[in-house]
Amino acid sequence: MKLNVHVLFLFLLISLSGFAQKFQVIDAENKMPVSFATISFGDGRGTFAGEDGVFDFPKEKYADIDSLHISAIGFKEQGFSTQDIPAIITLLPEASQLTEVILTAPKRGKYKTKKQKPTTHEDIHTSWLPTVESEVAVFFERLENKPTRIAKLLLPINAETQYKSKGKGNFATIFRIQFYQNDLGLPGKPIIHEKIVFAMDQDTEKVFELDIQSKQIFIPEEGIFASLQVLGYADKNGKLVQSKKYREIKTKRGIQKISTAFRPLLPFTNEFPSQKTYVRRIFLNNKKWQVFDESYNENSNLIKTGFRHYGMGTVLHIFEEKYNH
Repeated sequence: MKLNVHVLFLFLLISLSGFAQKFQVIDAENKMPVSFATISFGDGRGTFAGEDGVFDFPKEKYADIDSLHISAIGFKEQGFSTQDIPAIITLLPEASQLTEVILTAPKRGKYKTKKQKPTTHEDIHTSWLPTVESEVAVFFERLENKPTRIAKLLLPINAETQYKSKGKGNFATIFRIQFYQNDLGLPGKPIIHEKIVFAMDQDTEKVFELDIQSKQIFIPEEGIFASLQVLGYADKNGKLVQSKKYREIKTKRGIQKISTAFRPLLPFTNEFPSQKTYVRRIFLNNKKWQVFDESYNENSNLIKTGFRHYGMGTVLHIFEEKYNH
């Protein structure tokens, strides 16, 4: 098996060297691809590597870009001049980001199930239209001071079907789920876990049930933030496509990338006045999380309606044994 990995690595190195505009991000230690790494151009724009760690960077298209910043949760960020990008980009694991209390050995024994219902609707005027790379995070508490596993995430996602490309079949958008520590009420350090990525098309149920029981993610005493991030457009095989399938619109907040095939709408609610939803743009504002209120965008019509919370739901498993921390 080790021989096959190194043969594959050598093959990819030779293949990529023949295409000056294609690059691959890999783990420096095991030489495996770093799936969906973030490629930031440093000016509010960027892209994501695919599942195989490969991304395109046509230099003639981005003649005004002089540097790239490559990052991924669990790895140290790397920066490169666009004149000197290696075909194979290696990222070193960031051991300091490991979280010990969240991911635990599989629990055994009795547990009870509790569902926290999601909130959904079809009103476009009280829904958030995320751009490519946008991320929205919702806070969840641990229950009954007992080990509480997140078995499912219940994700309200609607399609603005009138923007679907005519006569070209079904299309989808790829999303990523990530978790963060609670840092005094804000999403804090990322929690290292097996990647959770899925594709959703315009025909999927309005509340997407994502089963993550096998990931063994337990909510710590101080709670946890779960986030939904838009990675981009998916082809008919479910693979991430570079941003070509999006039309770029210049706004006061920078370049907005809108899918020409499927625009995911996240229905927001006004039913949780004490709860806060946080959002951020990966390529803007130094990746800073901001609460979704006037401080984020005082001109937002959605914020003015009072619909400021993303109604993500969960299915939780509460184990009988007491929590030992």
